[in-house]
Parts: sequence; C-alpha cells; structure tokens
Amino acid sequence: MIMKKVIAAAVLAALAGAPAAFAIEPIPGSITYGGQPRTKLQKAPVGSPVFHQFYSGGYDYREIYRIQPDRSLKLLDRHIIQVPNDR
Repeated sequence: MIMKKVIAAAVLAALAGAPAAFAIEPIPGSITYGGQPRTKLQKAPVGSPVFHQFYSGGYDYREIYRIQPDRSLKLLDRHIIQVPNDR
C-alpha cells in the first residue's frame, strides 16, 4: 500500500513539472522574442487568442498566443505553414 502511494506521488510530481519542460520558446519573429511587448493589449478580453504570422529562417510560421490576466501574451502553439521548395 505504501509503495502505491510513493509511485502515485512520483507520477504526480513528474506531471506537475511537465508543462514547463515542453513549453514553446519564442524564435526570431515571434511577438515575445526578446521579452514581452512594451505595449499591453488593453481592449482584448483576457483569455482571448492572438494570431501572428511571420517569416523566419526560410519558413512561414503561424503562432497562437493567449492573453493572460496581467495582459501579457503566452505562446501556445506554432506551426510551419509553408515549407520552402528547394527542388
């Protein structure tokens, strides 16, 4: 019984740290590359998505951010939307 509790606690501890380990990092061209933008999004509701499309390193990217309660942006997802044709 004690062993099951120890294993369950270890699994919960590992899962608690997982989101930070898999966080998407900004790249050149991202809105939050180099820190949060100086201007705050005042009119958009907290929790609303912000979409950003940019070109960097030969690829077109689309990112999705969420407006946080402190009006900062949290990067949620990034996709390459066009792969260069090198043929």
